Parts: sequence; C-alpha cells; structure tokens
Amino acid sequence: MLKFFKFVLPPLFAGLGIAFLVVFFSPNMRATLLPNVPLPSAMSIDHLSFADAVQRAAPSVVTIISESISKEPRYKRQNTVQELGSGVIMSSDGYILTNYHVINNADQIMVLLTDGRRYFDVQLIGFDTITDLALLKINVEHLPVIPISERFTPRVGDVVLAIGNPLNLGQTITQGIISATGKQKITDSPYNSLLQMDAAINVGNSGGALVNSNGDLVGITSAQFKTRENLDIQGIFFAVPYSLAKEVMDKLIRHGRVVRGYLGFTGTAVDSTGKEVSDKFTPVAGLRITNLDPLGPAWQAGIKEQDIVIKIAGEDVTNPQKTLTTIGNSEPGHEIEFELYRSGEVLKVMVKVAELETKL
Repeated sequence: MLKFFKFVLPPLFAGLGIAFLVVFFSPNMRATLLPNVPLPSAMSIDHLSFADAVQRAAPSVVTIISESISKEPRYKRQNTVQELGSGVIMSSDGYILTNYHVINNADQIMVLLTDGRRYFDVQLIGFDTITDLALLKINVEHLPVIPISERFTPRVGDVVLAIGNPLNLGQTITQGIISATGKQKITDSPYNSLLQMDAAINVGNSGGALVNSNGDLVGITSAQFKTRENLDIQGIFFAVPYSLAKEVMDKLIRHGRVVRGYLGFTGTAVDSTGKEVSDKFTPVAGLRITNLDPLGPAWQAGIKEQDIVIKIAGEDVTNPQKTLTTIGNSEPGHEIEFELYRSGEVLKVMVKVAELETKL
C-alpha cells in the first residue's frame, strides 16, 4: 500500500500544480471556471442612514404655538406674546405631550401637524412643573402615533435623534448619543430623572421627541433645563425619559394633576460600613437621612437626621432613585414601614405618606 501511494501521489500533485498555473495565467479559462463572485467592498455596502427611523417617528411630532396677552402697554394696546414649541402625539385620539413652559400662561394654544392640518380647539388636560411636562388633547381620530417599544431601556452610548421645530425653521432632526442617565442635579426635585445627550436642542425643540435609531420614543426633549443657568452650553442637553413621561401622562389623564407622596427628607446613599457611596461600582446598603423636614411625616413618625434606612416597605434600599420613585408613587394617606439603623440598633417605624406640594 505504501508503494502504491509513493507511485500515485507525486504525479497527482504535479498535475494539480500544472493545472493551477494554466488557469492562473489564462484569464479566459479562469473566467469560465471561476464565475464572477462580487466581493464585499465599501461601494457595495449601504450607507448608514436613520431615514427609516425618521419616517416612522416624524409624522407624530407636531408644532405647538401658544399665545398669551401681555399686560404691558405698547402703543396703548395689548400685545400678543407667542411661545414656540413642539409636541408628541401619544394616542390616535389626540393626546399630546409637550413641555409645561411652552404652554405656561397661554390664552390660546394652536397645534400644527406635519401634513398641514391646524387645530385651535386644544384642551389642556394638566401639567407637572417638576418634570416640565404638560398634556394636551385635540378632538381628532386616527392621528399618527409615536412608535413605542416597552422593552427598550436607554443606555449610555445609544444613538438618539431629536425631532422638533427649532426657531420655527420647520421640522428638523438632530443626532447625538445618550451621554448619561438618571441626572438629577440639574433639576430642583429628587423626583425627576433626566437623560443627558448631545443632540442639539434649541428654542422650538422643547416638547419634541427623542427617538432611537429605530424611531421608538426615548424621551421628551426640553430646552428648559439647558437655559436655567443662562449659560452658553455646548453638547449638553436633556430629555425626560419615556418611562417617567408615561407615568406623568397616565396620572394627568386619571386625575388632571400629578399626585406624589411626600415623606419630608432627602437621603445620601451609603455602603455597608456607613460610608457615602460616590461611584457606580460600590453596592448601596442604605440611605442616610438628610434635610429632614422638621414638620414632615418622617419627623412626626420619629425618624431622625443621620438615621440609615435599610428597608422601605420590605424592600432593601439598594437603589436610592428607585426608593424615591417608590415614595413618590405612594398614595397620600398610605402607611409605609421603614426599617432603619440607629446607634447600633435596628428599628421599625411606620410613616404616613403626605402629598407633595408642587410650586407653580
């Protein structure tokens, strides 16, 4: 058998080598034996585009013009002051989310759709100053609704598109990424939590849609938080995340206002040793009570400054933002059990929830 292979293999390899050389140096034969197979190249790959996402989302983003009568005399007559903004159609029967500051003190509100339709009979369902959101209603059916994905969770680095009508130039798209989530320092309330991104937001964009690369709603944009300090800021813009905006919208539809629970304190996240947590990697073991309202529900229940809350309503305090959300969503009058650590002892305290008063 070995002699057989020694006899057969050398001629076989020699024949294959000769055949390869003939095919390689003969273009006609190479074209016949090897049909043209397109190789991947930069020219054959489709260009990157968000056109499909814009096509899905843009029809549901509207322009909002609010008018108010100024009492300042000018040429001995009253003046009409206009505020320009955007809005997002949330339901086919006419519910529209926008920013509160767009319609604040408005005597008349006008809604303009992308197809040219205009509506002057606009009802203000309610507003929430903490999130700077307002809910409008027009009596129209079969409106284009913003695409929504309940499974989508915004993450740092996600590509986002802001859709609105900046400076009344017409519907405009700006693109960026989510820079941070859960931003609270820019707001006046721990009950708010914003998305930070670098998609440009200008006057007129307020209340417009922030969508992902599929066109699904990520948040409601707001220029209010950018201009609060009157700084010339570049690349730092904010939006109310969809999950929070939906909570506000649902409450406005049910009650006409946003009812939040109030316990009368703020807190600092601490680890298992009681040290303040200043990064995202150290596990949170509790919430140290700070800024205790001397007449608030927590104080009345016996909670003291520097107490460390380790459980609320039976749930471990591992996420301060989630804990504050739980408190805010609690019905006024409801009692919540607190488990806290004080001077080496674990105590349980029942706290009766009050209603948070919001400033106009």
